[in-house]
Amino acid sequence: MDRFSFLNAAHTEFFAQLYDQYLENPDSVEPSWRSFFQGFDFGMTTYNDENPVQQIVEVSTGNVDCSLVSDKLQKEFNVLKLIDGYRSRGHLFTKTNPVRDRRVFTPTLDIENFGLTTADLSIVFDAAQVIGIPPSSLQDIITRLKAIYCQHIGVEYMYIRNPGVVKWVQDKLGVNNNQPNFSADEKKNILNKLNQAVSFENFLHTKYVGQKRFSLEGGETIIPALDALIEKAAEQGVEQFVMGMAHRGRLNVLANIFGKSTQDIFGEFDGKDYDQEYFDGDVKYHLGLTADKKTRTGKSININLAPNPSHLETVGAVIEGITRAKQEKYYPDDFSKVLPIAVHGDAAIAGQGILYEIIQMALLDGYKTGGTIHIVINNQVGFTTNYLDARSSTYCTDVAKVTLSPVLHVNADDAEAVVHAMSFALDYRMQFGRDVFIDLLGYRKYGHNEGDEPRFTQPVLYKIIAKHQNPRDIYAEKLLAERVIDATYVNGLEKEYKATLEVNLEASRKKDLTIITPFMQNEWQGYKQVTAVQMLEKVDTSYPKEKLTEIANAISNLPTDKKFISKIQKLINDRKTMFFETDKLDWGMAEHLAYGSLLQEGFDVRISGQDVERGTFSHRHAVVKVEDSEEEVILINSLKDKKGNFNIFNSHLSEYGVLGFDYGYALASPKALTIWEAQFGDFSNGAQIMIDQYISCGEDKWNNQNGIVLLLPHGYEGQGAEHSSARMERYLQLCARQNMFVADCTTPANFFHLLRRQLKTEFRKPLIVFTPKSLLRDPRCVSSVEELVNGSFQETIDDTTVNKKDVKTLVFCTGKFYYDITAERENIGRKDVAVVRIEQLFPLPVEQLKAIIAQYPNADDYVWAQEEPKNMGAYSYMLMNFDLVKWRLASLRQYAAPAAGSYTRAKRRHADAIRMVFDKTLFR
Repeated sequence: MDRFSFLNAAHTEFFAQLYDQYLENPDSVEPSWRSFFQGFDFGMTTYNDENPVQQIVEVSTGNVDCSLVSDKLQKEFNVLKLIDGYRSRGHLFTKTNPVRDRRVFTPTLDIENFGLTTADLSIVFDAAQVIGIPPSSLQDIITRLKAIYCQHIGVEYMYIRNPGVVKWVQDKLGVNNNQPNFSADEKKNILNKLNQAVSFENFLHTKYVGQKRFSLEGGETIIPALDALIEKAAEQGVEQFVMGMAHRGRLNVLANIFGKSTQDIFGEFDGKDYDQEYFDGDVKYHLGLTADKKTRTGKSININLAPNPSHLETVGAVIEGITRAKQEKYYPDDFSKVLPIAVHGDAAIAGQGILYEIIQMALLDGYKTGGTIHIVINNQVGFTTNYLDARSSTYCTDVAKVTLSPVLHVNADDAEAVVHAMSFALDYRMQFGRDVFIDLLGYRKYGHNEGDEPRFTQPVLYKIIAKHQNPRDIYAEKLLAERVIDATYVNGLEKEYKATLEVNLEASRKKDLTIITPFMQNEWQGYKQVTAVQMLEKVDTSYPKEKLTEIANAISNLPTDKKFISKIQKLINDRKTMFFETDKLDWGMAEHLAYGSLLQEGFDVRISGQDVERGTFSHRHAVVKVEDSEEEVILINSLKDKKGNFNIFNSHLSEYGVLGFDYGYALASPKALTIWEAQFGDFSNGAQIMIDQYISCGEDKWNNQNGIVLLLPHGYEGQGAEHSSARMERYLQLCARQNMFVADCTTPANFFHLLRRQLKTEFRKPLIVFTPKSLLRDPRCVSSVEELVNGSFQETIDDTTVNKKDVKTLVFCTGKFYYDITAERENIGRKDVAVVRIEQLFPLPVEQLKAIIAQYPNADDYVWAQEEPKNMGAYSYMLMNFDLVKWRLASLRQYAAPAAGSYTRAKRRHADAIRMVFDKTLFR
């Protein structure tokens, strides 16, 4: 009796107490125990002595000779095992595959595998009560179990560890034997949406032969399912929907769920130019849409389909960030009112690692969104790869088990079953605020795209698919047999819908340009798009001293009624000293003052990443812990007149997923300073897809502004190849036109103004900041309070320590290397060398640099100096963009790795690069 083997570890007194409780009030005990005791009671009349509790233990654990147990009691236990078998493994034996035979799994659910025989089929078993019916024959029990667990919906849920949740699922599945029960009008609506889905694909297939559209054929039932989901969710109080999906079926969803104008879709197919000059657009099956619409019952809802690149599952992280931003902005006390829907492909959800990162966010304080409904359009093939070659797991959805989320596997040919499963998923999400998965098992009618030949790689499968009816016609036959519709009903629907498409096609072809509707522009009213020239215009980022004083007081005083470790006390006291006594603000202090100033002005601040609360280099301490309780204290939240919200979260060990989340958050929150900090800048390459496909080009492709800030610790301090370089060269290579800011500040004040500038402009651009490590505590890297009060961000910083007429060598550099060069200049006593800092690399402040160069009339030796190797850092970027003078290079030579692992070797190379600054005879 493996099902009850856990009883071996329990004490009999426990059983006695629980059994007495059951006898007094059966409903007061946990459901699985109640079922167990019921099974025991059924056989008590024939197997009875003075210690019934001991009998429970002995019978269930096999510690008694079963020949002494009544056959009836033994079979009651066997029936309980059978029920458990269907609940645990019934999904393996469902009729969910419309075009393939299921794989064979053993053991089966045949009754012989549970100690039962055909002779038992007519015996009435009280165990039937466990599945919600009165004592019934074994045949009736099996019939109900098959209806619930082995028809067109297979359910995985028995791994859920909360008995209350398991009970809820079982009760829900028991309604109508997990079978749909729709009214005639509901059935007609399902058919109508199915007709739209099928007719739309047929129309495009006829009018645009061979064009890529990543058709939905084989999975059309997702359209009535999404329609039903949105309608029912609105009735349950959901007011906004945020959806992400890759290519397959996207155009169909845009047209038939989001209401995108088919005229615009046809214009995209015809390849016309766009109606706007300042962005290049994207292919039609990458574009997103935001729409306000009314449900059939008159409720107003906001629906969003996020744009995405060809990197299939990246958008899953983005929509979670968008959702969280909307929840915090509009419904901070009820996250259920914004519903994220993630639509996956089967090969992608099984093969893309970002899914695991996203799933692990689902219950984390800084990233949870109250449950996501995941829907897999399961084609059973990825491009040309069969599903058996695409994963090791049984199902493509097995990642769901990470968060113990239920999974419903549904036959995509059964429209009512698909809608029914979607209804279950919604109810689960609204009840528990947890993720739920639907695996829509269908097929792909054509190849990966419509110009592909699938019979090259799946000839047998595509012979079957070629003969297979579409879901609309299958459903129409069902409704015709039920006399819900007559023989002319579907033809009428199709004719009317296609007539509308014809009218829109004709109207579209009279237009010269394609209109692209920007995504989520309702969140961006009042913001403008600007050129690179406008990005260089000065912004007032000054801030009153009395306000800074209020912030300084808040962040430099610990609560007196709590105990903190001595190091924390010293760190906080040091803040007070630097502001109120020495007037030498370090990096961390300036950072906090920037955040506080923005909070006072009504902006929100969100910071996330690995170890950001303390800071990788222990410089931030935005969150401090009480020594004896680990209670978290966020000092900046004690700022009395702040109007914005401050949130900082240590993320799980993820770059790709978390940066995607924060990009999405920033996309929906232009009035929030949204920061993602890499533990080391080097680690940002773990999120390279988000940087390449979203951050650097989202505005150009999708017309979406975004103000995400990336803080990337960067600097050569002998810490090896993986702790030195944030790969500055890669970001600069991505820079073009007006796509983002890239900065490498050398003073706390400049960082203060840079952060403030990010929100004080009337536009938003991504900001990449190469932040310091050793400079965080370098006594040379400090700023005065006055520099924060009256200063502004300086794109360049001229050398004020030299007599400009004496200068022969003019050095340009960025970041920490400035301090290394000037230290050597002082050491060797060179007064003919000036060092100019370029604090903003993109957009490059060319006019400022011209003005600086003009102030050095006797300079004849110009140097670009960098601590990175020649093939890294800003050198190649400067070659392309800085032609004001003819200059030479002072740097490390070319290397494959960013830095040497040996501290001694690294310092020697670093010193060589510094010497090259002062000796023009040396060169690389």
